[in-house]
Amino acid sequence: MNPDLFSVKDKVVHVSGGSRGIGRTIALAFHEAGAKVVVSARSEQALKATGLEYEVCDVTNQDAIDRTVAGIVARHGRLDVLFNVAGINYRHAAETFPAAKFDEIMAVNVRGNYFMASASGRVMVKQRSGKIVNVASLHTTQSIQGVSAYGTSKGAIGSMTRALAVEWAPYNVQVNAIAPGFIVTDLNRKLWENPAMRGWVEARTPATRLGTPDDLLGAAFFLATAASDFVTGVVLSVDGGFNAGSLWPLEVPR
Repeated sequence: MNPDLFSVKDKVVHVSGGSRGIGRTIALAFHEAGAKVVVSARSEQALKATGLEYEVCDVTNQDAIDRTVAGIVARHGRLDVLFNVAGINYRHAAETFPAAKFDEIMAVNVRGNYFMASASGRVMVKQRSGKIVNVASLHTTQSIQGVSAYGTSKGAIGSMTRALAVEWAPYNVQVNAIAPGFIVTDLNRKLWENPAMRGWVEARTPATRLGTPDDLLGAAFFLATAASDFVTGVVLSVDGGFNAGSLWPLEVPR
């Protein structure tokens, strides 16, 4: 096997939304593996805490997106990988969902990620190589009560991934997505301390547990390296089997 198949050594990797949670875990893992990692987010304090090179960027501001991508290319000469991780959520009934909150979710999760991919894609098309990895969700393919706007945005991420994959495949740019299952992070840890919530997920997930950000790293390295050079337009579920089906309480004879 080619020893460089999964190598990211000296690759220029930008993790948008890399100051916390899943993005931070991916950024630190790629840095440890020898990549030149740049993280971006809105909070400079959180970015500094990663110890990595960073750009302050609000993805709802297109000028900020363009400056961030241009700054990375100016310093490093290229951009090999983009992880589009920036995202927000808000739980509310659909029939009374606040329009301002809906617009905010779309501005970050759809518009922000689209134009971050677009700015990065311009660089990658020109250099005739690149990897874009979007972060989709369980909500990309199914729905859960109370998060209709978030689900709408993540459905769009699935469509966006396929559309950009088709458009940029002739330029050797692969666009894929990771769809995490229920992942415990610092932001949602309190939610999963609720026994009813944790029990519901464990009962529905064939792996019988919640995931951690580290569970996403194998997929992240695969989609960011030469190992996936002939893979594009794929939404890869990393969810312990949640999308595949459910366990049920009847015992199976063995």
